[in-house]
Amino acid sequence: MTHVERLSSGQPFDKHRNMAATSSKFLSVWDIRAYYGESYIVQGVSFDIHEGEILALLGRNGAGKTSTLRTIARLGNPALLHGEIWLDHQPLHQMKSHQAAQAGIALVPEDRRIIAGLTVEENLKLAQINPPIGWSLDRIYELFPRLGERRTQEGVTLSGGEQQMLAIARALARDIKVLLLDEPYEGLAPVIVQEIAKTLELIRDQGITTVIVEQNAVAALKLADRAVILDTGQVVFDGSAEEVLENEALRAQYLAI
Repeated sequence: MTHVERLSSGQPFDKHRNMAATSSKFLSVWDIRAYYGESYIVQGVSFDIHEGEILALLGRNGAGKTSTLRTIARLGNPALLHGEIWLDHQPLHQMKSHQAAQAGIALVPEDRRIIAGLTVEENLKLAQINPPIGWSLDRIYELFPRLGERRTQEGVTLSGGEQQMLAIARALARDIKVLLLDEPYEGLAPVIVQEIAKTLELIRDQGITTVIVEQNAVAALKLADRAVILDTGQVVFDGSAEEVLENEALRAQYLAI
């Protein structure tokens, strides 16, 4: 097996087949290639996700995980120069970031981007200034009771776990179809990681599709339905999360765990 072949218990991976054009999957990424300037970062990544699935996008530092999320969210940096991204029959690859957001893509970045000077509730209301509007504040506070208790507190003064909850809640305040999470467990205590994971399971039960990039691979795999592993910008595994948890050699080779 060569370095760039995709490991899977299913059909062999063909990077030249446009899976997005024929797939019934909800989110389809086909042979995307993205660059920071002349640096070739995302090197022909392809995968599909069913509606309501949680996909763990894993790999070592520098594997291209965050860049893949940013490409799906159409942030423009890295620049997508080849490939297609389809969300529920909508061509995200033809969209700008604001259009992708209106189509239902929500990216929660690693730094969470809580707005200083605004309370918890003001951060949430700001997300709902323009349509499409998602969950009501009451529904958000039902899912995140701790945010309801701190609704008048300045957002940046919350604990790390609470800020992560606010960042996810702010995404839900929009009408979203796919939640992209970049390192949601970063710097959080194990008990808070478990709380966030339970929340993401509840969000999945609402039919929202989630892609999670996380260095805490074991925690992500325990949450996820499926896993895709990247290495130097290419897919080297696409299969069930359980397969990765059970395959010690695979984890050692590509995840160092």
